[in-house]
Amino acid sequence: MAWQPKLVALDIDGTLVDESNEVTPRVKDAIAAVVAAGVPVILATGRAWASAVTIVEQLPLAHAEHVCSNGAVTVRYPPFEVVDVLTFDPRPVVDRIRTELPDALVAVEVVGQGYQVSSHFPEGELHGAIEVVPLEDMISRHVTRVVIRDPAASEHDFIALAHRLGLEGVSYSVGYTAWLDIAPHGVDKAHGLARVCARAGVAAADVLALGDGRNDIEMLAWAGRGVAMGGSPPELLAVADAVTGSLADHGLVAELGRWFPAPDRVAR
Repeated sequence: MAWQPKLVALDIDGTLVDESNEVTPRVKDAIAAVVAAGVPVILATGRAWASAVTIVEQLPLAHAEHVCSNGAVTVRYPPFEVVDVLTFDPRPVVDRIRTELPDALVAVEVVGQGYQVSSHFPEGELHGAIEVVPLEDMISRHVTRVVIRDPAASEHDFIALAHRLGLEGVSYSVGYTAWLDIAPHGVDKAHGLARVCARAGVAAADVLALGDGRNDIEMLAWAGRGVAMGGSPPELLAVADAVTGSLADHGLVAELGRWFPAPDRVAR
């Protein structure tokens, strides 16, 4: 019997949307075909829920569970319900990073609402309610996620920093800019998806996952079919089962259409 996905997991940025944060009609139609086939579609994103919901509400999705904050938070929606919240003590890692980058921006997630920040991030990088608070207040309690940002540095600077510091006791990923996402130890998108799939009775071997960033490495390696978007970093391409086109080249539409043809395509 030919393989067929029983659950589809999708990254958001660079996979579903570009900088506009708008889901195109073609992407909506491709996802609608999956939903029409009775297969759950869930988002697995580094975004906090306050940002992820802006995409969920553009999609033809029913009540579903989504993985946010790189696996540290899972929610059901609609209506909004927090399912999992995994936390860690941010002080040790923030103190270590600030010794090398004393001027770096720091943010901690406030689940379901937004962020507390040490100072304002570049426009459009964080969503939800943003509150500037003293750093000591931010790291005095356990949190789901820490973001370190240095607009004056490069992604390569941050990759080198992460390797140099070791960052033991936490999980981390580096984005396409000088952006370091830190999560509880052992927590990533695959960890979050495994929890969701266990509740849904779906095996990892039956999951189709698409992503384009370094924080998608574990997810693509875990899924039965892990597909990297065109233009993904080499580390992601190395673990992917297949590579599709970029978002601009409708790569997600092509991959979903392989398994879930749109009705007009079937008719032809």
